[in-house]
Amino acid sequence: MEQIEKKENSLVFRVEINESLANAIRRYINEIPVFAIEDIEISKNDSPLYDETIAHRIGLVPIKMENHLDEKKTKIILASKKEGVIYSGELTGAGIVYDKIPLTTLSKGQELKLTATGKFGKGKDHAKFSPGLMFYREVLELSIFKSLSEEIKKACQNNEIKEKANKIIVLDNQKKEVADRCEFICEKNNKPPEIIKTNELIISLESFGQIDSENIFKKAVNVLKKDLTELEKKLK
Repeated sequence: MEQIEKKENSLVFRVEINESLANAIRRYINEIPVFAIEDIEISKNDSPLYDETIAHRIGLVPIKMENHLDEKKTKIILASKKEGVIYSGELTGAGIVYDKIPLTTLSKGQELKLTATGKFGKGKDHAKFSPGLMFYREVLELSIFKSLSEEIKKACQNNEIKEKANKIIVLDNQKKEVADRCEFICEKNNKPPEIIKTNELIISLESFGQIDSENIFKKAVNVLKKDLTELEKKLK
């Protein structure tokens, strides 16, 4: 495994892995238990939006997965008389990932007051429980006529390029895919490339903020392992 890029809510790495296993891990991201707002009691709503609309918006606000989170004890409160846009950052009682999600607006003299509780759920049941996304692609090697090397090198400045006989070999193993760009250059010059598949994948993870991207992958793997162990027991 080789890390290509890591940011606050994203991770890109290269790994030798079977595509079917990668797809199973991708699906199991929505099997990770995630905390989200579930029940909302609105005691005052002078805003232009219906109670149901505000409840739906608040339910989709990502909550930080901190160790102290408890379904029975965590209460989230919003009480505002502020004129203008009411943002998610005004919710108190739990860590809000993004504090600038607009919920509704209030005019002078209007008020919004509510209390909410949350629960743990899975993304397969509702989008608000989804911790993020995973997608992947194959690492390819492109064998291209050497006469196109200058144009290819300009188009693929961040990729490893090797020379072999009368060909150059472009390794498409970075975050940005370059295979399509190379194919376009080759076909434009009537010299189609030879495309060779490798045993590696580029895996990209994007977190919605409740759990960091690296832990999303690890947790998905652990939940998949657990289910496979249970299945193995039942087959014996």
